[in-house]
Amino acid sequence: MEALVALVIGTLTACGVYLTLRGQTFPVVLGLTFLSYAVNLFIFVMGRLAVGMPPVISSVASGYTDPLPQALVLTAIVISFGMTAFVIVLALKARAELGNDHVDGLNREEDAPR
Repeated sequence: MEALVALVIGTLTACGVYLTLRGQTFPVVLGLTFLSYAVNLFIFVMGRLAVGMPPVISSVASGYTDPLPQALVLTAIVISFGMTAFVIVLALKARAELGNDHVDGLNREEDAPR
């Protein structure tokens, strides 16, 4: 199970890095979203979720689940949603003003030597 989760986190990270290095704005936004999913999954897995155990330490329970990673992931989900919405609006505004979808603002077809 650990190998599967590590493979999923690695795949999300690799896809996120690859898409972040692309030239258009939509793949960059998608890459940042994949990276945030990978980080959220990594933090959640590090919390060692125990099924059927209470979320806080008590004198009766022999084991417990750490609630801090779960709270961090919930907060990170909200922050990444806000960040994604902001970057999409920023990309739409840049496309409207520049007339293209490249992250550097240059149209590669026009700049190519002939």
